Amino acid sequence: MGVGSSKNRVDAWEKVTGQAKYTADLMPQNLYTAKVVHSTIANGWVKSFDLEEALKVPGVVKIVTCFDVPDIQFPTPGHPWSVEKAHQDIKDRKLLNRRVRMYGDDIAAVIAEDDIAARRAADKIKVEYEEYPVILDPEASMKEGAPLLHEEKPGNVIAHTSFVLGDGSFEEAACEEGLAVIEKEYRTQPVQHCHIEVPVSYAYMEKGRIIIVTSTQIPHIVRRVVSQALGIPIGQIRVIKPYIGGGFGNKQDVLYEPLNAFLCTQAGGHGVRLELSREETLGCTRVRHAFTWKIKGAVREDGTLVARKYEAYSNQGAYASHAHAIAANAANIFKQLYQDEKVLESDSYTVYTNLMTGGAMRGYGIPQGDFVTECVADDLARAVGMDPLEFRLKNCVKEGYKDPHLGIAFHSYGLKACIEKGREYIRWEEKRKAYENQSGPVRRGVGMAIFNYKTGVYPISLETSSCRMVLNQDGSMQLFMGATEIGQGADTVFTQMAAEITGITEDRIHIETVQDTDTTPFDTGAYASRQTYVSGKAVKKTGELFKQRILEYAAFKLKLPCGDMPSEEEEDAGAGVSEAAEPCAESSAWKRLDIKENQVIDKVSGEVLLSLAALAEEALYSLEKSVHITAETTSHCKENSFASGVCFAEVEVDMPVGKIRILDIINVHDSGKLINPSLAKAQVHGGMSMGIGYALSEELLVDEKTGRPLNANLLDYKIPTAMDTPDLHTDFVEMDDPTGPFGNKALGEPPTIPVAPAIRNAVLHATGIAFDSLPLSPQKLVERFMKEGMIGAKSGKLKGGETHV
Repeated sequence: MGVGSSKNRVDAWEKVTGQAKYTADLMPQNLYTAKVVHSTIANGWVKSFDLEEALKVPGVVKIVTCFDVPDIQFPTPGHPWSVEKAHQDIKDRKLLNRRVRMYGDDIAAVIAEDDIAARRAADKIKVEYEEYPVILDPEASMKEGAPLLHEEKPGNVIAHTSFVLGDGSFEEAACEEGLAVIEKEYRTQPVQHCHIEVPVSYAYMEKGRIIIVTSTQIPHIVRRVVSQALGIPIGQIRVIKPYIGGGFGNKQDVLYEPLNAFLCTQAGGHGVRLELSREETLGCTRVRHAFTWKIKGAVREDGTLVARKYEAYSNQGAYASHAHAIAANAANIFKQLYQDEKVLESDSYTVYTNLMTGGAMRGYGIPQGDFVTECVADDLARAVGMDPLEFRLKNCVKEGYKDPHLGIAFHSYGLKACIEKGREYIRWEEKRKAYENQSGPVRRGVGMAIFNYKTGVYPISLETSSCRMVLNQDGSMQLFMGATEIGQGADTVFTQMAAEITGITEDRIHIETVQDTDTTPFDTGAYASRQTYVSGKAVKKTGELFKQRILEYAAFKLKLPCGDMPSEEEEDAGAGVSEAAEPCAESSAWKRLDIKENQVIDKVSGEVLLSLAALAEEALYSLEKSVHITAETTSHCKENSFASGVCFAEVEVDMPVGKIRILDIINVHDSGKLINPSLAKAQVHGGMSMGIGYALSEELLVDEKTGRPLNANLLDYKIPTAMDTPDLHTDFVEMDDPTGPFGNKALGEPPTIPVAPAIRNAVLHATGIAFDSLPLSPQKLVERFMKEGMIGAKSGKLKGGETHV
């Protein structure tokens, strides 16, 4: 019972049997359907609409355009709101936008009696535009004379941050004699979350309030943003989150709930459903930010990292969403993972373009930042002929490190232990030597990448969570969390935590999966690998209070004596409550008691005194003292701790066809104590699979002239299938982190982070070619091998005339 055991998921039966109710399963029969009309240009203005033919379509209820919505700009990211204006999210979009900033921008919406009528009417709407040139590159967008996408941001720069650690400049440090210096550009691509359940919601009015049922990671934040977008009091809005079919950060944005709520008001309060297609999901919601870096690095012949210079351009796309937080996070890992002997210079820019809007995605800028950090690490090691693993051991973040800007520290440190575990598993030295001097069309290599990741968002932002526990009449517990289950297993670990603290077994704890802002305690939601850490603190705090209240009532019912805990002598003698003297109702006598497996016991003797079922019935119905035993607390978290780990990959590269096959891969994580080892392993497997797609195949392609997405569907957008995924291996270094509620820290996002750079570095070892952009697609590999003269101009020809069959 409790933490540390591999309990089955509490929602497993409902999910595998199809009994779990998702948003689409709960929709009433008589809902209207809304269809969003998207722009067919990427940059410009909507001048007018011709709705005449669209309004003639049978079943159309109403058409709302960008000229009809409130003149209110609002933010969409799932961040805790700040009472300080300087720290508030950027308000830069309306429910429907007259100023078009991306292909597929939301410009109008049709409300109809059914989906067919809505689609037919949307297709018949004619739009007149004033069109501007399309700009997809951040550096081009920053140039003088480029079209301004948001008037309040001159030069299209949302934010620019810089810092210098150390003395002097990179140029000064690089003047030292005997240094190896590299200067390179690196790039990552935009990718999409590809959660199974598309964004879907429905909204209706009841007693003058708007009720929104939606698939979201952040129900309480959705409520606040809808209030801001519509300009109505937050109390007039209720948000309900049922089971959710994945989010991975896309549903950490408030996507279409505000528009759905507004359309409901335009239909007289009648229920309106708004469900995106897969194509809309990929092309019109959020993506992982594309990055471009210009990097310089200097290293001594002995492998000492002397200095680096970091210059990053984050492609924000059309709207701010999470904005510069992503670029800042990427710069942080470059700073944290290695310490330069002399100086690190850093500049980061987040820039508006006409690309799809960049938002939160698993890892929140760290997968991009780790890619460049770990590519540079291998490239510097290669420049001085040093083993890249030894380079990391020499230069990586050390035990006791504390970020000089954020103050976040390694309160427990297992990074080097993770490296050693992975090194042994992959047989690093043996394979590095075996794959040294290869020839022929198919070559093998091993690579690695390390990472670190903070747990939650403190001190950058607020971390708060609440929990409520209620004792049922049969002695079981009702557990209410504002933190959301989004497929990651949160409800299961919260149940285990509650069992650990209270002594009530998991089968007697009933957690409420559905979050309802009218009744659910406040929590900011599922993101930042925070819930087991931050919300776990709320479970622990509430559980302790809940247990105390149960035992206080037990002490009353058992007529225990006044006084504190038994003395050491009494404990040694096995003195129990039966040897008590004078009873009294108000005392600290409850401290003599404990709860174990749903029974109230004497803490010293272990004697069972009372069942929770009997106690609960008595507490509710006693004519002498009726008490409804509940507890609710808030945990305001003001702590943080770094998790860390490593990925090792062994690959085989078929050069003439540009195919990379992963022969072996392992992630080793330091995430503190594991609450549920089976769930932890599943988390790592899912993250690794996402990292493999990021490395090898996924990329949202856009027409450079029009800005139109070219592969916004799951046929042309290539995510790994079961046939593409190798056996995934995991291991852990379990260390008790003193800041975690149960010694735990971040695990949800970290598994994705190191996979892509580890694969890239394995390809570098196999072929000697450093690929500095993602994905490592067959076309990219073949073109580069041809350019380097490693294969001939004709497909299948190796340098020297050997033919690959």
